[in-house]
Amino acid sequence: MSELNDCQTDAQALKGRSGLRRIIDATGYSLAGLKAAYLGEAAFRQLLLLNFMLIPVACLLDVSRTERAVMILVALMALIVELLNSAIEAAIDRISLAIHPLSKQAKDMGSAAQFLALILIVVVWGAILL
Repeated sequence: MSELNDCQTDAQALKGRSGLRRIIDATGYSLAGLKAAYLGEAAFRQLLLLNFMLIPVACLLDVSRTERAVMILVALMALIVELLNSAIEAAIDRISLAIHPLSKQAKDMGSAAQFLALILIVVVWGAILL
């Protein structure tokens, strides 16, 4: 039972402070995550480039505000999914680089999520523009 209390105390210490300090810390962690994704993940850089092209185009198109918002949201969602996919891959690789069926399954599912996010961009943009 004392080990459980020690783990809980350690977890609380790792979470840091509360209030404004926690928000500031969380922002720093988020920026560090974006930097790590940009520097270490080619797929993230490619999606970022795609977003730098799609978002201005969405702003220039003669579509309703709602359509524009949806077009931008699905483009940004692909970035979010890529961050989660990269996080899954990093966690799996941290656990072990050995080939294991469950590791492959987790990585494949993350990749499938990204694939579906990209399909969603095509479907939404196609439905709005065609």
